[in-house]
Amino acid sequence: MIAPAARNGLRVLDLFCCAGGAAMGYHRAGFDVDGVDLADRPNYPFPRHRGDALEHLARLISTGEIERYALVHASPPCQARCALTVGTNASQGWGSTHQDLVGPTRDLLGRTGLPYVIEQPNGRASIRKDLSLCGEMFGLGVLRHRNFELGRWAVPRPVHPRHRGYVRGYRHGVYRTGPYVAGYGNGGGKATVAEMQTAMGIDWTDVREELTEAIPPAYTRWIGAAFLTARQKVIA
Repeated sequence: MIAPAARNGLRVLDLFCCAGGAAMGYHRAGFDVDGVDLADRPNYPFPRHRGDALEHLARLISTGEIERYALVHASPPCQARCALTVGTNASQGWGSTHQDLVGPTRDLLGRTGLPYVIEQPNGRASIRKDLSLCGEMFGLGVLRHRNFELGRWAVPRPVHPRHRGYVRGYRHGVYRTGPYVAGYGNGGGKATVAEMQTAMGIDWTDVREELTEAIPPAYTRWIGAAFLTARQKVIA
């Protein structure tokens, strides 16, 4: 069920959209949203284009269709420099080679002439950390720290509140309870699908892989509202 919101007549292009965690937040902030993802995402709750996100963006730029959008959000694949890849997996020799698309994504976003948002998890992703958000800021049942690079606009950084306790589950062989669930992986006290849905505020997909990759809509609802405020100040 898509939550109703007052439309503001502005449209967001959601690149590497997955199942729509970011998209739903922008929608709830009042935007119309179009998604792009290479994989088939039937659970994505808004209009979407299946194909290579950067090729689609390049075509929109070349044809001038990019001018339909007020903002571009991009969540390029993050496995290459996420905390798990560069930490535990690297130390144990686990995992495989991942492609880092942050640089090519930023280059194309620069050509749009539009304000943009690049989202990445904690780790060594080569983005400016203009904004960092955490589930505790929104009273959520996950921490899910995410960093955002903001292009052609800015917003004051909110205070990161103190966490109320541990994330439930095993870590380094020790099981702990806490107010947050681990919305990734399987076993070891990790969240069930139902727990992830509740903790992140996502009810339109029950696919575990989509939930583990999603960001809570509360993040981009906040970003969307901040963008509208910043935009209004520029217009005024």
